[in-house]
Amino acid sequence: MAKLIIVIFGASGDLTKRKLMPALYSLFYTKRLNDDFAILGASRTTYSDESYREYINKEMYHFLDKSLQDKEKIDEFIAHLYYKSMDPAEENQYASLKDKIDTLGGAHFNGNILYYLSTPPVLYGKIPLYLRSVGLNTKESRIIVEKPFGYNLESALALNKIYENVFDEHQIYRIDHFLGKETAQNLLAFRFANGVFEPLWNRNYIDYIEVTAVENLGIGDRGGFYDKVGALRDMVQNHLIQLVALAAMEPPAIFNADTFRNEIVKVYDSLKPLTEIDFNDHIVRGQYTAGHYKIGYREEKGIPEDSRTETYIAMRLEIGNWRWSGVPFYIRTGKQMPTKVTEIVVHFRETPHQMFHCSKGNCPKANKLILRLQPNEGIVLSLGLKVPGSGFQIKNVTMAFDYNQLGGIPMGDAYARLIDDCIQNDPTLFTRSDAVEASWRFFDPILNYWQKHPEAPLYGYPAGTWGPLESEDMMHYHHAEWTNPCKNLTDTDKYCEL
Repeated sequence: MAKLIIVIFGASGDLTKRKLMPALYSLFYTKRLNDDFAILGASRTTYSDESYREYINKEMYHFLDKSLQDKEKIDEFIAHLYYKSMDPAEENQYASLKDKIDTLGGAHFNGNILYYLSTPPVLYGKIPLYLRSVGLNTKESRIIVEKPFGYNLESALALNKIYENVFDEHQIYRIDHFLGKETAQNLLAFRFANGVFEPLWNRNYIDYIEVTAVENLGIGDRGGFYDKVGALRDMVQNHLIQLVALAAMEPPAIFNADTFRNEIVKVYDSLKPLTEIDFNDHIVRGQYTAGHYKIGYREEKGIPEDSRTETYIAMRLEIGNWRWSGVPFYIRTGKQMPTKVTEIVVHFRETPHQMFHCSKGNCPKANKLILRLQPNEGIVLSLGLKVPGSGFQIKNVTMAFDYNQLGGIPMGDAYARLIDDCIQNDPTLFTRSDAVEASWRFFDPILNYWQKHPEAPLYGYPAGTWGPLESEDMMHYHHAEWTNPCKNLTDTDKYCEL
């Protein structure tokens, strides 16, 4: 009998086969999951235990790293899979779910259940209440909730109220897979474990910071969902603001879940609120149009021909504290960009006196530090060095480190890391309720303004480009510019202009 039962709501969906099952298998492969577990899929699609195992066995192969494709191990893992056909939106079906869980766990698993909500957000407020109705909210249970957690501040407050009435805060794991990436975590080590950079990590030495998370795909089959959400809710309010917090947070006195998450909330509370007067200067919205042999957003399946939903957003944020006063944070996300990349770029200030002059078109440039989360996780530092030969011609060169070159140590999967943390009862890298509310308090006025003012600017940009030109204009007041990686990234990840 299982000592741990992992229940996945939405087990026949895309996220489960692409991310969750490969992540759970990798934990099994690396012996982070012992043999005393069961994975129970719960969804409306009709499967038996055996047919579900066949489905996962077939689909999971497409998303597994080749180094993990061990048929014997996969067969062992698949044997731990079970399935319950049910509609998670129907309360009367949870009694039979409890019976299935009791059968798998027997009398001695002590309610050690991990629930994963891989469902549409409309079910986030129902499933915990239905679990409570049949006594499945045990003291030993935990629940992982995918983003978006709430649609605005009001809905986030209501959702938090539901969860705190069903579970204790330490049982609730609001997941952001960006924080499961090694580079995101290593940003903390980079800052706080090295005496070289942290003394420079402030307004005296940093000019501005960029946070970019873009992809070279459209919305695919997610039109019905995406058109109700948009880029701000889908990416900015959760993913990008988390990365801003990692870059801006103060060092905690000791490193544990509470102190780390306390510092995250302090960053959110320090964001300078934007007023309606600021919106046009601080925010650029865009929507991709046809270009580079790709259709426009309004031609996508399920999208109204007059849709005003943003697929691109760039913002200038300011943090009102001593460390960051006067340092703008530029963030952007978008669909149908030239490439897929997520990175934080720290622009250091120029030297106070430039003694070396431009030569042959090469001018000394301020240093940049690039912390790349994807596609190849790593760190790039730009330096100005002398070109060999006569004179003092300065050229910018890069020092690059890729994590996949770290002595053959596997990078690991972000979902695997976070699910493992949940199994081990470690909430450090998960979002706390007060952080959710603080984030929504900052972004809610923007959403309300767009709702009240449908005529607010929405700029078109051709698919395959870096977004509306207005996003470049937004940065000119600070003499800043976006760092755009080359379209075709290689393993060495050359940048077009460093």
